[in-house]
Amino acid sequence: MRLPDFFIVGHGKCGTTALHQMLARHPRIHMPVKEPRYFAPDRRTRYWRPESSMRQHPTTLEGYQSLFTGARPDQLIGEATPTYLRSTLAAENIAAVQPDARIIAILREPASLLRSVHLQAVRNYDETQKDLGKALALEDSRREGKNIPRLSQFPQVLMYSELIRYVEQLRRYHAVFPPEQVLVLIYDDFRADNEGTVRQVLRFLDVDDTLPVAPVELDTLRTPRYVWLDQVMRVSAMARHTAPGATLTKGLVAIAPPPLRSSTTRADLARRIRYVPTPPPDQQLMLELRRRFKPEVQATGEYLGRDLVALWGYDSI
Repeated sequence: MRLPDFFIVGHGKCGTTALHQMLARHPRIHMPVKEPRYFAPDRRTRYWRPESSMRQHPTTLEGYQSLFTGARPDQLIGEATPTYLRSTLAAENIAAVQPDARIIAILREPASLLRSVHLQAVRNYDETQKDLGKALALEDSRREGKNIPRLSQFPQVLMYSELIRYVEQLRRYHAVFPPEQVLVLIYDDFRADNEGTVRQVLRFLDVDDTLPVAPVELDTLRTPRYVWLDQVMRVSAMARHTAPGATLTKGLVAIAPPPLRSSTTRADLARRIRYVPTPPPDQQLMLELRRRFKPEVQATGEYLGRDLVALWGYDSI
């Protein structure tokens, strides 16, 4: 059985999902699953149950390899786990079994990254503190195991500021892979030119980059109105895919008022009940974060040979 030929290692909220989906459409690339996390045992969930998640989150090399048995001999195998860049173990673990692998990392302006990661943590019930500034202030106590939300699956994600160690994270990969096997992308470039960035990646992987590349539109983050309501609606949505649930839904739709018989109307109403508008960023907090992380931005720019200070607007801070 084979191992992946390349890895999208992160960060999350930097376009890794879109890049995964766009690459997976290429006929020479096989990417059947996202985030198996096999090479990052330090980034497992709080309630890790390998016996119930062996297919997607295997704990043995044989189980991991079995994820990719559908690949044709002429295809490259790819894997995307955004926590691999943050993991202290993933780089060495990958290199130990696949030293010829190609590595793709994506970096984003620190303040906007932390805000996006925080919103995702709230959406996933990992975070209950909806104010980013207050959530950051809880980091010290959370390192001691305090103030961890009861439903949090990934307490590590609550250490938001630890994400912004770009040079340290990249060095872990450069220590075990030659520079020509590591591609570092910038989120702004990917957002500005999806197609051009994907073609750059295809050339890096040495596959045909002349085929059509269709852009991917992903759902924007939504903020749940109430956790309990969001959970109920999630369960209800899953139940509709079962035979009894589908029958019940069909019956309810039949007796509903005419306006509610439209699936589009029902979906729009459900969204308005389930979510509240995402609050705008606190500009003062964003400025404080940029000042805090300017040294890391400067160091990362020097490390990559690119003026990230100017690109990310840190030259005016």
